[in-house]
Amino acid sequence: MRLNQATPEQLREWETTLSEQYQAIQQAGLSLDLTRGKPSSDQLDLSNELDGILNGKYTDSAGTDLRNYGGLDGIPEAKTLFANMVGVKPEEVMIGGNGSLSLMYFSVQTALHQGVSDADSAWSNEVQANEGQPVKFLAPVPGYDRHFSVCEHLGVELIPVAMDENGPDMDQVEQLVQADSSIKGIWCVPRFSNPTGVVYSDEVVQRIARLGKIAGPNFRVFWDNAYAVHVLKDNAQELPNLMDYCRQEGTEDSVYIFGSTSKITFAGAGVAFMASSPANLAVLKKHMGFTSIGPDKVNQLRHVAFLKDSATLSEHMSRHAAIMQPRFDAVLSSLRSELGDTDMGSWTEPEGGYFISFDSRPGLAREIIALAAGAGVKLTPAGATFPYGNDPEDKNIRLAPSFPTISEIEKAMEVFITCVKLASVKQALAQ
Repeated sequence: MRLNQATPEQLREWETTLSEQYQAIQQAGLSLDLTRGKPSSDQLDLSNELDGILNGKYTDSAGTDLRNYGGLDGIPEAKTLFANMVGVKPEEVMIGGNGSLSLMYFSVQTALHQGVSDADSAWSNEVQANEGQPVKFLAPVPGYDRHFSVCEHLGVELIPVAMDENGPDMDQVEQLVQADSSIKGIWCVPRFSNPTGVVYSDEVVQRIARLGKIAGPNFRVFWDNAYAVHVLKDNAQELPNLMDYCRQEGTEDSVYIFGSTSKITFAGAGVAFMASSPANLAVLKKHMGFTSIGPDKVNQLRHVAFLKDSATLSEHMSRHAAIMQPRFDAVLSSLRSELGDTDMGSWTEPEGGYFISFDSRPGLAREIIALAAGAGVKLTPAGATFPYGNDPEDKNIRLAPSFPTISEIEKAMEVFITCVKLASVKQALAQ
């Protein structure tokens, strides 16, 4: 079924058939949800040993009682574990609460009002100096909606930047930051990017490391390495080490790296961390001291006891992959078999992460998502992968197959594909 080769008569026949199929699906009374990348219960069960793993031992290697106040930036054992996870030094790590989004929000808010180094470096100072011109962030698209929400909530203007199979369009990024000193940051999900699954190339990572030299003052790369270890295949593409390149360029202060165990252990009871230069961490720790007397260090210790080291972490993630891969396969096999020989859409086939990115024909994402909702399948809202919910081509749809069962995914994909075909045929008839 290729729309660009079909006659009007064929299109009308397809519309009739697809409309009948859609009505039959509506009568089935489905209620399925592919909206968010939540771990399934099977994945959460992999970490049930966290309960009771400390067996009454609440002290770290230095003998500190972790049930008490203090330890604002985390316990040494957790710093070492997570430093190895993202390729930095333990002294470049600060442990937070249970979610990295809180650390990202705190970092943006602190930079805006208290500064990245001192009061004079506060981004808000430039807003006043530039007659109210807002602070800006670059937003590679399609991207992560919660990153965009942080900026939108704090009054930071988002500038979309194109993504390709290597990462952000660095020609565009460099031109923008050199031309506008009010651009203070860029959001990056560098390995298995949300939603495309792209892994940033060596060249892209090198050029990002140089941004601290060519951007305006107090610029920061927000490097959300959320899926650093979430591989689906043993030979998945590796991510070049950003901090190593920053050391070569002398730009360590220009980078904030974020991560967490939210999709490694318990999503709501994990450990978040960030990595940066010791100078940056000292500033953030100073301001964090006004919001907390200390994080949950007991939870940090039990994660160290459970995950232990890089080898144990890798084995644990291979068990996650065994649960996730069939779910991805269910989505991809449906797309290939039903849409592979059509001109109705394209999609990514990631080697890790939590999402598959689908592009419909331009102008159809909202229609497809509305049709799916009408048939009992919830999808991520159209435009969510773009700042302000505005996908200029109205074509990107994020599919999240982690939480439903395989049977539910297969049913949801039957609905989704019917909606893609029906919307596409109707559009072709209207042209």
